[in-house]
Amino acid sequence: MSGRFNNKRGFSLAEAMLATVILSIAAAGVLVPFTTGAKLRAEGIHRTLAARLASDLVEQIISTDFDQITTQYGAYTEAKGHLIMDFQTGTEFSDPIYANFSRDATCAYVYVPQETGDGDAKFVLATVRVYYKGGEVAAINRLISK
Repeated sequence: MSGRFNNKRGFSLAEAMLATVILSIAAAGVLVPFTTGAKLRAEGIHRTLAARLASDLVEQIISTDFDQITTQYGAYTEAKGHLIMDFQTGTEFSDPIYANFSRDATCAYVYVPQETGDGDAKFVLATVRVYYKGGEVAAINRLISK
């Protein structure tokens, strides 16, 4: 039967392209939250590592003899990717996850209002900051007593 209208099955090129565009938009809508979530997860990991690095340095400062704190850590800096893991041996972290981190510390004697400022100080304020790719991600202030 030969008629004017052929009963052809299938999609035209225009219909296929329209379906592709619709699927692409739908896929983008589904994938965007996943990429945002992955970015937030990575940021959380960096902040957790930074807090640990800051805490480790604060503990090292606290374990230092009170009279030596400002001498050793008054203006202390560790360059990006060269963080010290073991302060006794000077061993650095070798894991690549620490490559973009740096940290610094400042320690200064503090006099409380009840003190006259004469004589030996009884407190040191230690401030440790940790940076990831140059941006500060963690900071700890700790008052250390004699």
